[in-house]
This record gives sequence, C-alpha cells and structure tokens, in this order.
Amino acid sequence: MTNTASTIRTVVSLDELLAAVRELRIGGRWERAADLLDATDVTDPQARARLAVAAAEVALESDWFGGTGLARARLGAAEKAFEEARLDGRWDLDFLWLRHDYLGLLRAGGTFRAGPDGKDPEALAALRHLAGILRDQAPDAVRRGWAEMYLGLIADNLFAERDIAPAHYEAALRAGESGDDLLSREALRHLGDHDHDHGDHARALERWNRATTLGARAGTVPGTLSMQMLLAVLTRDTGDEAGAAALAREIARWAGAIGAVTTEAQANGFLAGEDPTAPPAVQADHPTS
Repeated sequence: MTNTASTIRTVVSLDELLAAVRELRIGGRWERAADLLDATDVTDPQARARLAVAAAEVALESDWFGGTGLARARLGAAEKAFEEARLDGRWDLDFLWLRHDYLGLLRAGGTFRAGPDGKDPEALAALRHLAGILRDQAPDAVRRGWAEMYLGLIADNLFAERDIAPAHYEAALRAGESGDDLLSREALRHLGDHDHDHGDHARALERWNRATTLGARAGTVPGTLSMQMLLAVLTRDTGDEAGAAALAREIARWAGAIGAVTTEAQANGFLAGEDPTAPPAVQADHPTS
C-alpha cells in the first residue's frame, strides 16, 4: 500500500496507516484523516474495502461533531468496495449504518430532537432490530458491547424508555473494561446522566470524572470536551455559576477551534441558561462516538 499525496511514494503497512487514521479521527482531525485515506493507493480489493470503511467512519464522526453531511456518500462507497472485494463479515459496516441512521433520527430537521414523536415508527423499530442483530452476531465482546451501547441509546433517545437503557449501558461498560476505553467512557457518560436525573450528583460526578479520564487517555479531543460540558453542569448544580460559566466558555472556544460545532453550540446554549442534561423528551444528549 502506497501513499501518493506527493511525488514521493512511500510504502507502509495498512494496519499502521489505519491505526494512524484512527488516532486522527478520534482526535477530531477528520479532514486530515480523510485526506490521508484518499491519498492511499492499494491494489488488493480487500484492502480497498478496509480503507473505504475507515473513510466512512471518519465521515460519520465529522457528521456527529462537526455537523457535516459526509457519511452517506462514504458509506455508499464502502458498500461498493465491500461488494467488489466479496467479503463475508460485514459487522463493522452494518454498525456504521446503524450509527448513521441513529443520528439521522435523532437530528431531525437539522436539530437534535429526542423521543419518538414525529418519527417513522417502522424506521425506529428497524433500527432497534438491527442493533439487536448486531449484538447477537458480534464477533467479539467489545463489538457486542458497542451494540449494547446503541440499544441503550436507541431506548433512551429515540423511544424515551429511560428505565430500559441503563441495563444496556451496564453491559456495554462490562465489555469496555475488557479492552476499550472509548466504550467504557461512553457507557459511563450515559450512566452518569441517569444518576444526575435521579438526583445522585455524587455518583454522576464519579462516573463523569472517570469517563473524562478514559476519553482523554484514548485521545478523543471532542469527546473530552463534551465530558467537560457535563462537569460544567455539575459545577452549576453546586451553585458555582461563575466557575460553570468559565468552563463553558473554554469548552466553546476549544470546540469552535477544532470544528466541533455541536459541542460549541451546546456550550453556548449552556451559557444562555440551557440544560444539556435535560431528559430526552426535552433535549437530546449529544452522542459522542
């Protein structure tokens, strides 16, 4: 596999390149990651399919945090590459479609809108069904945990079934602790949200502090900023409005600098008095993959 971004051609391991792309992706460098993938030339169809799936994942996270609309085209290209390679196991690609469709149902009309009202019941049911299939067919514990995570998010944010979601998050947390800090972080984030809603701010702080640490260790810059947003909420809850506002201003500044426009908007909304942890029927928690 060669990188052809310039007249100088270099040969690197595909696994090493994909690892570098992953670090750029979770660090919020979506354009750089996409450029690196697009500049890569491979001849093997299976390698080409892996690159296409990686590009779709980069685009999806740009859509999550940056408010872009890149993922559908990239997912279509990945489907084509996958078919040409005649690969069998498509769990990762189907999981990206799940995340894409979840975001589309959550970001109805361009704004985050939780709950089932005004949404196609068949589309909601199909998404939940797919998440269940992905959980049952996951090739390893960590990917099973990610499917559990989305079963919880779907219950929480699309069906407004707040009592059902935590069991899925607990299952995701157990899987994450077998080797995926980002999965553990995601589960802790949403378990802490339920603690906060129940008035257990001490437990929420414990979970959110740990989630922030895990996200930072894994290298997720936009995800760490979104966790800092939740810590600002707890700071406000203690009566320290000045401290909460100072933190939110920094979050908005950093998020704006890296193009994480959804987190930037959330921080600015917080400064205007909004509560980003309001129950899903009022306002959705921004997803953080």
